[in-house]
Amino acid sequence: MMEIRVNGISLFYECFGVGAPMILLHGNGEDHYIFDKIAAKLKDHFTVYAIDSRNHGQSTKTEDYSYQTMAEDLYAFIQALHLHKVNMIGFSDGAIVSLIVAINYPAVLEKMALLGVNLKPGDFTEESYQYVKQTYEETKNPLFKLMLEQPNIELDSLRNVLVPSLVIAAENDIFKPAMFEEVAKALPHAELKIMAGHEHDSYIVNQDILYPDFIRFFK
Repeated sequence: MMEIRVNGISLFYECFGVGAPMILLHGNGEDHYIFDKIAAKLKDHFTVYAIDSRNHGQSTKTEDYSYQTMAEDLYAFIQALHLHKVNMIGFSDGAIVSLIVAINYPAVLEKMALLGVNLKPGDFTEESYQYVKQTYEETKNPLFKLMLEQPNIELDSLRNVLVPSLVIAAENDIFKPAMFEEVAKALPHAELKIMAGHEHDSYIVNQDILYPDFIRFFK
């Protein structure tokens, strides 16, 4: 593990492999280890940076739970390491952060894969929303409050994102299927892949089944 001070906090990350930079961003309540299996293959083609987001893993815990702040952390990370034309794979919350970086700082990105992304809390299916709401009421976990209040990304803001994008969703995702189609259609250079028979995280957490898709798209 390595540590870097950015944006007033410490971010912990692992770096391995050779080639163009590839950043991996995990989802809510997780850490970078969810990518271990796919990263073991990606490192043969990319210099992989697997990061623990703030308030996750070994990175700094703060009172600031905001996707915008996490995006600023990521941009500061890219700047601090002098990375150029970064490839990005973000899952769930990590996909939200990736998308915000693409909206605000498109020049730093080469391509991005958005896995299980959403634009607003209203994108949850009703069942999933009620689960998140009930869990927050029972635990008061700020990570669940985050999902109830954020993100708030307007669909129209995606039309100016020219970064080539691979949008991936599970057939049985926690978000409404139509939303993924709208995101892929709004992004000018995007393709959509639906993972048949999968849940929100079953195709990526400790899985390498997307490896052929990533090599085709990023290479």
